[in-house]
Amino acid sequence: MKILKAFTFLFIFAAFSFVNAQKIGVVDTEYILGMLPQYKEAEARLNSQIDTWQNELQSQQSEYEKKRSAFENEKVLLIGDQLRLREKEVLDLEKNIKTTTSLRFGSTVEISKLRANLMTPFQDQIWAAIQRMSEKNGLGMVLDKTDNNVIFLQKRYDYTDKVLDILLKGSDKEKKSKK
Repeated sequence: MKILKAFTFLFIFAAFSFVNAQKIGVVDTEYILGMLPQYKEAEARLNSQIDTWQNELQSQQSEYEKKRSAFENEKVLLIGDQLRLREKEVLDLEKNIKTTTSLRFGSTVEISKLRANLMTPFQDQIWAAIQRMSEKNGLGMVLDKTDNNVIFLQKRYDYTDKVLDILLKGSDKEKKSKK
Protein backbone atom coordinates (compact mmCIF):
# COMPACT_ATOMS: atom_id res chain seq x y z
CA MET A 1 0.00 0.00 0.00
CA LYS A 2 2.84 2.41 0.87
CA ILE A 3 4.53 1.63 -2.42
CA LEU A 4 1.31 2.39 -4.32
CA LYS A 5 0.97 5.74 -2.51
CA ALA A 6 4.60 6.57 -3.25
CA PHE A 7 4.20 5.76 -6.97
CA THR A 8 0.96 7.74 -7.12
CA PHE A 9 2.65 10.73 -5.48
CA LEU A 10 5.65 10.50 -7.83
CA PHE A 11 3.34 10.20 -10.85
CA ILE A 12 1.31 13.26 -9.83
CA PHE A 13 4.49 15.23 -9.04
CA ALA A 14 6.04 14.31 -12.39
CA ALA A 15 2.84 15.20 -14.25
CA PHE A 16 2.69 18.65 -12.67
CA SER A 17 6.40 19.15 -13.31
CA PHE A 18 5.97 18.50 -17.02
CA VAL A 19 2.88 20.70 -17.22
CA ASN A 20 4.70 23.61 -15.57
CA ALA A 21 7.92 23.21 -17.55
CA GLN A 22 9.01 26.40 -19.24
CA LYS A 23 10.11 26.69 -22.81
CA ILE A 24 13.43 28.40 -23.25
CA GLY A 25 14.58 30.34 -26.29
CA VAL A 26 17.85 31.97 -27.23
CA VAL A 27 18.57 35.12 -29.25
CA ASP A 28 21.80 36.74 -30.39
CA THR A 29 21.40 40.47 -29.76
CA GLU A 30 24.81 41.28 -31.23
CA TYR A 31 23.81 39.65 -34.52
CA ILE A 32 20.46 41.48 -34.44
CA LEU A 33 22.18 44.83 -33.90
CA GLY A 34 24.54 44.10 -36.77
CA MET A 35 21.58 43.49 -39.07
CA LEU A 36 19.80 46.77 -38.23
CA PRO A 37 20.74 49.50 -40.75
CA GLN A 38 19.81 52.27 -38.30
CA TYR A 39 22.24 50.87 -35.75
CA LYS A 40 25.02 50.71 -38.33
CA GLU A 41 24.41 54.38 -39.21
CA ALA A 42 24.40 55.44 -35.55
CA GLU A 43 27.56 53.45 -34.87
CA ALA A 44 29.25 55.09 -37.89
CA ARG A 45 28.34 58.54 -36.48
CA LEU A 46 29.77 57.53 -33.11
CA ASN A 47 32.99 56.27 -34.70
CA SER A 48 33.22 59.50 -36.68
CA GLN A 49 32.90 61.51 -33.45
CA ILE A 50 35.60 59.39 -31.81
CA ASP A 51 37.90 59.94 -34.81
CA THR A 52 37.28 63.70 -34.61
CA TRP A 53 38.17 63.72 -30.92
CA GLN A 54 41.32 61.68 -31.56
CA ASN A 55 42.38 64.07 -34.32
CA GLU A 56 41.79 67.08 -32.06
CA LEU A 57 43.85 65.42 -29.34
CA GLN A 58 46.67 64.63 -31.77
CA SER A 59 46.60 68.22 -32.97
CA GLN A 60 46.82 69.51 -29.40
CA GLN A 61 49.61 67.04 -28.68
CA SER A 62 51.67 68.17 -31.69
CA GLU A 63 51.12 71.85 -30.77
CA TYR A 64 52.27 71.06 -27.24
CA GLU A 65 55.37 69.25 -28.49
CA LYS A 66 56.29 72.20 -30.75
CA LYS A 67 55.82 74.77 -27.98
CA ARG A 68 57.65 72.65 -25.42
CA SER A 69 60.55 72.10 -27.81
CA ALA A 70 60.70 75.80 -28.67
CA PHE A 71 60.55 76.68 -24.97
CA GLU A 72 63.39 74.27 -24.14
CA ASN A 73 65.52 75.72 -26.95
CA GLU A 74 64.84 79.37 -26.03
CA LYS A 75 64.87 78.85 -22.26
CA VAL A 76 68.39 80.18 -21.84
CA LEU A 77 67.55 83.35 -23.78
CA LEU A 78 64.37 84.19 -21.84
CA ILE A 79 64.42 86.14 -18.61
CA GLY A 80 61.96 86.94 -15.83
CA ASP A 81 58.37 87.40 -16.94
CA GLN A 82 59.03 86.08 -20.46
CA LEU A 83 60.33 82.79 -19.01
CA ARG A 84 57.38 82.39 -16.62
CA LEU A 85 54.86 83.33 -19.33
CA ARG A 86 56.22 80.78 -21.85
CA GLU A 87 56.53 78.12 -19.17
CA LYS A 88 52.93 78.76 -18.07
CA GLU A 89 51.77 78.55 -21.71
CA VAL A 90 53.42 75.13 -22.13
CA LEU A 91 52.07 73.86 -18.78
CA ASP A 92 48.55 75.08 -19.65
CA LEU A 93 48.67 73.19 -22.95
CA GLU A 94 49.82 70.04 -21.15
CA LYS A 95 47.05 70.43 -18.57
CA ASN A 96 44.47 70.98 -21.35
CA ILE A 97 45.59 67.78 -23.10
CA LYS A 98 45.32 65.77 -19.88
CA THR A 99 41.89 67.21 -19.11
CA THR A 100 40.59 66.51 -22.63
CA THR A 101 41.99 62.99 -22.56
CA SER A 102 40.47 62.16 -19.19
CA LEU A 103 37.06 63.63 -20.12
CA ARG A 104 36.73 61.89 -23.45
CA PHE A 105 38.80 58.74 -23.06
CA GLY A 106 39.40 58.42 -19.29
CA SER A 107 37.44 56.92 -16.42
CA THR A 108 34.37 59.20 -16.77
CA VAL A 109 34.47 58.53 -20.48
CA GLU A 110 32.28 60.64 -22.73
CA ILE A 111 32.50 57.81 -25.25
CA SER A 112 30.73 55.44 -22.86
CA LYS A 113 27.95 57.96 -22.35
CA LEU A 114 27.55 58.43 -26.10
CA ARG A 115 27.58 54.68 -26.68
CA ALA A 116 24.95 54.19 -23.96
CA ASN A 117 22.77 56.89 -25.54
CA LEU A 118 23.23 55.17 -28.89
CA MET A 119 22.37 51.69 -27.57
CA THR A 120 19.33 52.50 -25.42
CA PRO A 121 16.77 52.98 -28.22
CA PHE A 122 17.95 49.85 -30.02
CA GLN A 123 17.94 47.81 -26.81
CA ASP A 124 14.39 48.98 -26.14
CA GLN A 125 13.31 47.95 -29.65
CA ILE A 126 14.99 44.55 -29.29
CA TRP A 127 13.45 44.07 -25.85
CA ALA A 128 9.94 44.81 -27.18
CA ALA A 129 10.47 42.45 -30.13
CA ILE A 130 11.75 39.70 -27.81
CA GLN A 131 8.70 40.15 -25.60
CA ARG A 132 6.32 39.88 -28.59
CA MET A 133 8.18 36.85 -29.94
CA SER A 134 8.28 35.09 -26.56
CA GLU A 135 4.56 35.64 -26.00
CA LYS A 136 3.78 34.43 -29.52
CA ASN A 137 5.92 31.28 -29.08
CA GLY A 138 5.01 30.61 -25.44
CA LEU A 139 8.53 31.02 -24.10
CA GLY A 140 9.03 31.31 -20.37
CA MET A 141 12.67 32.37 -20.61
CA VAL A 142 14.87 33.92 -23.29
CA LEU A 143 18.66 33.87 -23.02
CA ASP A 144 21.11 36.06 -24.92
CA LYS A 145 23.72 34.12 -26.89
CA THR A 146 25.96 37.21 -26.95
CA ASP A 147 26.81 36.79 -23.26
CA ASN A 148 28.61 33.51 -24.10
CA ASN A 149 26.61 31.63 -21.48
CA VAL A 150 25.14 29.23 -24.02
CA ILE A 151 27.38 26.21 -24.44
CA PHE A 152 25.26 24.29 -26.93
CA LEU A 153 22.14 25.30 -28.82
CA GLN A 154 19.97 23.41 -31.24
CA LYS A 155 18.78 25.62 -34.08
CA ARG A 156 15.10 25.10 -33.20
CA TYR A 157 15.63 27.00 -29.93
CA ASP A 158 17.35 29.96 -31.62
CA TYR A 159 14.78 32.73 -32.05
CA THR A 160 17.21 35.38 -33.30
CA ASP A 161 15.76 35.45 -36.82
CA LYS A 162 12.19 35.72 -35.51
CA VAL A 163 13.11 38.74 -33.39
CA LEU A 164 14.95 40.26 -36.34
CA ASP A 165 11.88 39.71 -38.55
CA ILE A 166 9.71 41.56 -36.01
CA LEU A 167 12.17 44.45 -35.88
CA LEU A 168 12.63 44.70 -39.64
CA LYS A 169 8.89 44.46 -40.32
CA GLY A 170 8.37 47.29 -37.81
CA SER A 171 10.95 49.48 -39.55
CA ASP A 172 9.39 48.71 -42.95
CA LYS A 173 5.97 49.78 -41.63
CA GLU A 174 7.50 53.02 -40.30
CA LYS A 175 9.09 53.75 -43.67
CA LYS A 176 5.80 53.12 -45.50
CA SER A 177 3.83 55.31 -43.09
CA LYS A 178 6.33 58.16 -43.55
CA LYS A 179 5.83 58.08 -47.32
